[in-house]
Amino acid sequence: MEAVQSYCDNVVTELSVWKAKAYDVVRRFDKLSSGEKGKVADQINDLHVYIEELENRIARLRTECPTDWKADQIEMENAFGHLKGKFNDIYANVSPGDIGG
Repeated sequence: MEAVQSYCDNVVTELSVWKAKAYDVVRRFDKLSSGEKGKVADQINDLHVYIEELENRIARLRTECPTDWKADQIEMENAFGHLKGKFNDIYANVSPGDIGG
């Protein structure tokens, strides 16, 4: 059981890093003018949804550490794929200088 808890702790850490990255992008875009935000508003809204999903997953992992991860693993792989796609969409539509990069 200790190995499972260690795995859950590692997943919490990884999810927290992804959440922080997504939140950082959202925070930077929140500072832009409305015209600049309009270019990527849909993607930013999607990031808000992913941040909430990550928060829910992190909370679940901290309170319960399931031993069967198949469904969660597939869901998270899909979510990370979408999240990476959103990051790519955002960076394709806005120059790094626009967000302080």
